[in-house]
Amino acid sequence: MSDKKEQVKPLAPAAHRLDIEDQTDAFPPEYMAAHHRRCIKCGGCIFAILLIIVMVLLVLMFTVFRVKDPILKINYVNTQDLDNRTDFGPGHNLTIEAHVSVRNPNVASFRFSNVTTDVYYDGSIIGEAWAPSGEVRARRTLRMNLPIELRADNLGVGILAISSYTRISGKPGDSRSEL
Repeated sequence: MSDKKEQVKPLAPAAHRLDIEDQTDAFPPEYMAAHHRRCIKCGGCIFAILLIIVMVLLVLMFTVFRVKDPILKINYVNTQDLDNRTDFGPGHNLTIEAHVSVRNPNVASFRFSNVTTDVYYDGSIIGEAWAPSGEVRARRTLRMNLPIELRADNLGVGILAISSYTRISGKPGDSRSEL
């Protein structure tokens, strides 16, 4: 065996190494200028399309998709057996029926959790009614009949000037109506 060491060859000769300066000359300046113009045009078109989409969405949000409060209306109040009753006084009650409608002008449904109707005579509550939770579909009207038991203890004689207040709580907002 010989004691000679093998000569180690380098992996690549120095002549084949590339400098960064040599890579910039790989593309001619005319090509780079045209490439730059194409990138600017493409970026401008993308920006213009995004701007148009944002503008259309803003217009739709402020017109069509704007959340409006539901319209609550007490259509009429019906008295039951008022003509046949002669026993008004303390301890006797009178039942009336309020016909309430909830109109939803939105493009989404309206869910409500609590409907309360109060009837007032001379500033004090003489009757209350509650309705269960529900839902009004988009651009539809829901009609409800609420029977209200009036306490005759506080009622006067003759023509009665009573007022009612209906409150409905839900989303997109709270709606209130007075009659």
